[in-house]
Amino acid sequence: MALLYTSSATSLTNPCTTPNNNVIQLVDMVGIDSTYLLRGKFLCFSSRSLMNNQHRTTTSSLSLNQMKFRVPRTLAFDLRRGKGEAGSCSRLEATFGDNTSTECTWSFDFPESKVELSHLESEARLSGSNGDDDVASVIDKLNALRSHLLAAEKWNASQLHLCDRKYLECATNLVHYMALRSLDIEQLNTHLNSLGLSSLDNNNLDVLASLNASINLLMNSSYNDQNAVTESWTKAYPKSKITKKNDKGKVSSYKESLLGKVCEGRSTHIMVTVGEEATLSETFITDIVKAGTSIIRINCAHGDPSIWGEIIKRVRRASQMLEMPCRVHMDLAGPKLRTGTLKPGPCVMKVSPKKDAYGNIVSPALVWLSLTGTEPPAHFSPDATISVQDQDFLAGLQIGDSVRLRDARGRKRRLRISKEFHVFSSTGFVAECFDTAYIESGTELYIKGKKVGRVVDVPSKESFVRLRVGDLLVITREGSLDEPSVTVPGAYSLTCPSGYLFDSVKPGETIGFDDGKIWGVIKGTSPSEVVVSITHAGPKGTKLGSEKSINIPQSDIRFKGLTSKDIKDLDYVASHADMVGISFIRDVHDITVLRQELKKRKLDDLGVVLKIETESGFKNLSLILLEAMKCSNPLGVMIARGDLAVECGWERLANIQEEIIGICKAACVPVIMATQVLESLVKSGVPTRAEITDAANAKRASCVMLNKGKNVVEAVSMLDTILHTKLMYKKPDSENPHCSASH
Repeated sequence: MALLYTSSATSLTNPCTTPNNNVIQLVDMVGIDSTYLLRGKFLCFSSRSLMNNQHRTTTSSLSLNQMKFRVPRTLAFDLRRGKGEAGSCSRLEATFGDNTSTECTWSFDFPESKVELSHLESEARLSGSNGDDDVASVIDKLNALRSHLLAAEKWNASQLHLCDRKYLECATNLVHYMALRSLDIEQLNTHLNSLGLSSLDNNNLDVLASLNASINLLMNSSYNDQNAVTESWTKAYPKSKITKKNDKGKVSSYKESLLGKVCEGRSTHIMVTVGEEATLSETFITDIVKAGTSIIRINCAHGDPSIWGEIIKRVRRASQMLEMPCRVHMDLAGPKLRTGTLKPGPCVMKVSPKKDAYGNIVSPALVWLSLTGTEPPAHFSPDATISVQDQDFLAGLQIGDSVRLRDARGRKRRLRISKEFHVFSSTGFVAECFDTAYIESGTELYIKGKKVGRVVDVPSKESFVRLRVGDLLVITREGSLDEPSVTVPGAYSLTCPSGYLFDSVKPGETIGFDDGKIWGVIKGTSPSEVVVSITHAGPKGTKLGSEKSINIPQSDIRFKGLTSKDIKDLDYVASHADMVGISFIRDVHDITVLRQELKKRKLDDLGVVLKIETESGFKNLSLILLEAMKCSNPLGVMIARGDLAVECGWERLANIQEEIIGICKAACVPVIMATQVLESLVKSGVPTRAEITDAANAKRASCVMLNKGKNVVEAVSMLDTILHTKLMYKKPDSENPHCSASH
């Protein structure tokens, strides 16, 4: 029987040693299948000689599964306190299995406030007569920490052995990293920094090797002689550079297996989301690949296999023609809540000349007039495009001709032909329009009073509702929008195809739309309707259209991991794409279902990207990765910052992003940074300064994703420059009096 004294204080200080030189070790007794990895902390005891052993031998006379008690979560050390200054304690007993012959009493000191150590204070203390004792104390604590990591590894050994062989080392390092992160080592890092060593959490790629290096260095050096530090470092870890190179090579191999090779001189991939618009231009895919895109993303929530197939065909052709590698990534739609499809708007376009502040025409509207599918030259950006199907009509046009028509309002309008372009095997014309016109499909075209053609394929206007603060919105279950709501007269109406919304929400919960652009509060629910009062929108209202996201952060909606549509789409993805994105991963169960579907189809080589876009997905990330490592598929993680910010809170997004990057780095899993990268540049053509900095910080990721927009080619080119511009630091010239001047 061993008697221990513990306290409810937030830190443990000055662990005492017993006469037989035993030291304290913190280990985790929670298995991987628990809700949180390394959640509870337990005490056990191991001999110092065992902990100093650099081999991963964890044999001890004390069985880990016989520990019976918990201790506070944090581990911190105060070197200035004496061993006899014990604070308020409570008594706790522990039984070590059948080994009851040894009895010892431990006392822990709990200071009233956390000690803040400065660099100068540490130097002064360590240079004094007790410097060697302090270094020895730090070594003891590092050894205890090392044993904690090894114990966590042993406790989870049965789960680690289920991982695919190529991921076993990564999974083990992830367990070490999470064990390290479960403790408060801030003060210990402060002591290490004061001794000239780096912090323990600086090397995520090999946590245990970094800890071993610190222990070896301290044990083989005398800190009274600073020159001995460098010499001891060389003796203790002579192959550290080789180890770092091997770590980088290991990370590169995992990245390449998922994302493919990058072109020479580049280290970060660029992914671009494309949709049906990519099929309307013969040169769009070629242009973005030439600008630096190495991965094309298709969202299965939009479009259909015919559109996806055309996009993929153009990607393969452009990649082969340019001799530039470009992979295809397809996102499964997942169980995401979205607004339903609104009734299409009218097929009419507005053609308007440019006017000054007084309404006077400054310049005519430029119209591209051609056969259906013929794109204008790359250097020409028309204000509108009019398509016709009559080749004879175009063949008879000449520069200077006037094409007359009656617009949708019955008003006479005239298009004057000003330029002619030969595009591939076809011909197109630039026409000038000096009056505002509304042109619809079927509009008849005349030259010199003779009917010569008809306008075709005018796209329908996007339907939407404009919501303002105070408006009421009724969301109906797969209902028709042709009939107004009878429960809330005057309210706007939308549908939602998912029944999860109506089965789970409660009055009073907040609800967000379109990645948080619109917010409201649920006022009432029924089996078929949800009534929302809008609390946040733009000053002039905000548009809400078809297939826009719906988020309810406070509701515990239980989705399926893969929907029936996802499973159907997975068959198409497996035969056409290089990697698949799994949306709205929440817990280990979602990965289990995914592994079963991959195994059923024998998809061992298909890349798998886990999209983290919910708070539960973030909290369970380490468990999710360990479960995913049980299959051999190339593995990656996408930080979907749009839904993640809405689900977790905007103010937490930066910290959550850093946490995800740290966990993935420890697991050697490539990270894809997504959502609103260079968003202003993509949409309007001009980036914000904050976006430039955000894009530069994304260098830490393996891949950066851009969303679609009219200026996406320019955005790819700029992002490629930002990501692959090397900073050149000029060594200051001590003889130049201006070299240190601040700017």
